Amino acid sequence: MNDLPPERDPVGDDARIDALERRLDAAREREEQRSKPTVGAEADANYRLGNRVLAELIGGIAGGAFIGWVIDWAFGLKSHVGLLVVMALGIVVAFRNIIRISTRRPD
Repeated sequence: MNDLPPERDPVGDDARIDALERRLDAAREREEQRSKPTVGAEADANYRLGNRVLAELIGGIAGGAFIGWVIDWAFGLKSHVGLLVVMALGIVVAFRNIIRISTRRPD
């Protein structure tokens, strides 16, 4: 392009750039505060509630399947009707309990 040096010197510290840098630093600090993980009673309560819902779901399915398998084994059923019926009942009970937990009013 042009091999000649520029006629004007570049402007040193521009006040607009300094103001922009301050605003960026303030925005970064606000973002760090907003992004911090919340550790406290509310986070613990939500964690416990999530674990309870997961336990209800897994327990309903696994418990129903186990009890159904025991019924099939005890009566010698080869078609696994007991397993399917009791597991379906376990799923229904698990979802009923999850709905009951989710519709409970907070304290």
